[in-house]
Amino acid sequence: MHNAEDGRACAQRIDAAMSIIRDAGRMALDYFERYRSLAVEEKSGGQDIVSIADRAVESLIREAILDRFGEDGIVGEEHGNVSGSSGFQWLVDPIDGTGSFLHGLQTWSVVIAILRDGEPVAGLVLEPCTGRLYRARCGEGAFCDDAPIAVDTATPFTGGLFAIGASRPEASAHIGAVVTGVLAAGGGYMRNGSAALSLAHVAAGHYLGFYEPQLNAWDCVAGLLIVSEAGGTADDFLGDDGVFARKPCFAAAPQAAPLFRQIVNGEVEPLEGTR
Repeated sequence: MHNAEDGRACAQRIDAAMSIIRDAGRMALDYFERYRSLAVEEKSGGQDIVSIADRAVESLIREAILDRFGEDGIVGEEHGNVSGSSGFQWLVDPIDGTGSFLHGLQTWSVVIAILRDGEPVAGLVLEPCTGRLYRARCGEGAFCDDAPIAVDTATPFTGGLFAIGASRPEASAHIGAVVTGVLAAGGGYMRNGSAALSLAHVAAGHYLGFYEPQLNAWDCVAGLLIVSEAGGTADDFLGDDGVFARKPCFAAAPQAAPLFRQIVNGEVEPLEGTR
């Protein structure tokens, strides 16, 4: 923030986001209770699907943002983009983990990130089925509800859990190699279906790392900020490409990051019998 006015403007949006995401979570939970009856469409193949719940929840979030901050920009997964003039931009994923949601599994989340002049200033990941809200503001640490959280810096790679995501069939061979590498190095592998929630769980010390080869900004920018504020290693997802690039996402506890990145990059020799 460059001045007190910017700081106040940011704080107003973060306060609003905390209220908006709770309202969105309640709506999403209402749909979740009748998940078997929801209309579903396939977007781009594989596990890339959308339901009426995704669209309704995103509409609620968008309307709430524009009612309060009509000059802000919005980039959402389901309803396209709204250009803004204020310098603030919201990234919205109404239900991250639609596959889990539509199978009655509780590992899905509602996600909001707030950018100022292209830089993340706040990230929120709500886990509606537990009520937990993971959040961070740049430079102020990471929290689960009101309790500070931090990455696990004590557990070595061996014995740690790593979340690895993939939703596109063309990545299957690469993901298989990453999973094999993690297991061969003594780590454990998990997949919960929500990149944002996986990142929040890295920040809270449940996983030692998270990787997915292709994500959008609305999937991961909030979670990456939370990991960074919790003391973890988190890639600069936005970089020079802005919010519209689709690319890899990597985050980890500091002691696990070097080996995990080597595995992701294919720099670790596979064990005999796994080639």
